[in-house]
Amino acid sequence: MNALNTERPTVPSTALPPVLQVQGLSKRFHPSLPPVVDQVSFAVGPSEVFALLGPSGCGKTTTLRLIAGFERANQGQVWIAGREVTRCPVEQRGIGFVFQDYALFPHLSVYDNVAFGLRHLRGRARKERVEEVLGLVGLTVFKDRKPGELSGGQQQRVALARAIAPGPKVVLLDEPFSSLDAALRQATRDEVRALLKQAGIGAVLVTHDQEEALSFADRLAVMRAGRLEQIGTPEEVYHRPRTPFVAQFLGRTNLIPGEAKGLEAETPLGRIALVEEAHGPVLLSLRPEGLGLAAPLKHLPQLEATVLTREFKGHDLTYRVRLGERELLVQESPESPFRPGERVRLVVRARAVVVGRNK
Repeated sequence: MNALNTERPTVPSTALPPVLQVQGLSKRFHPSLPPVVDQVSFAVGPSEVFALLGPSGCGKTTTLRLIAGFERANQGQVWIAGREVTRCPVEQRGIGFVFQDYALFPHLSVYDNVAFGLRHLRGRARKERVEEVLGLVGLTVFKDRKPGELSGGQQQRVALARAIAPGPKVVLLDEPFSSLDAALRQATRDEVRALLKQAGIGAVLVTHDQEEALSFADRLAVMRAGRLEQIGTPEEVYHRPRTPFVAQFLGRTNLIPGEAKGLEAETPLGRIALVEEAHGPVLLSLRPEGLGLAAPLKHLPQLEATVLTREFKGHDLTYRVRLGERELLVQESPESPFRPGERVRLVVRARAVVVGRNK
């Protein structure tokens, strides 16, 4: 399956010209080692939130550092607002950067932290810009406090305010919510997204958290071993993964072999409808919510499975069942009555997606 990194960077067809374009970006830290970033290409539109999602060590943070200018690319180009900045120093690129640990100056007040990046402004103009940005992030009343006197979510907003104060076209966010507790993380993500949209600034988020990427980004790219495997909206990538890795990394899935014949495939679960036409041996992705459980039927013994585990999560249940030699995940409503050890019948509720050729 061809990865998207070989294609020309694209933004949605209705978008204005991109504020960030990355073309063929590659980075090796030693000639004898494989590239950490390998021919990465994508584009980000004005006010668009774009996420780079992947496991630790896949190259996503290095990609961000190449865009920012903290690292020098071996190959490829970076354009910001139509200007090539591939060889420009960090301070001349017109980007904002929010670090994982926020990197606030502990001895400076909130006001002075935000003002730090505005050294090109003087006097009243500087004061007005700081107050404008503090008002945007809702921190005006805390302007005289030190970072240590603020909550994690408030520190996050200070870091964002400092990044957007100079008026960048793009803000880069490196795992910015990872240090927040679960209760604060969602609220802070919502606030930051709203602030970026209000300010009209494009953003690139690096994260390994699938839920974060799905809920925060307008589009996302799944990265593996330095390469982009797929780019699309959260809905597109989740519902139509192009490779087994994307299907498994972006949420849980069942990978099922089959023999495709047009819009259907014969599988160990019987005949399954396909999202797109295919022919021959295939590997299919079927999400747990695409399967259901029911009481067994005597005339369908081939679809009888045994419940192995039952995971209650409040809003739903996840079962692990065994069908022959195969284990499958099934998502059911919280009222589902089946218990480990019981015999059940598998019900296919959704169309499967072809993610590869079955060998």
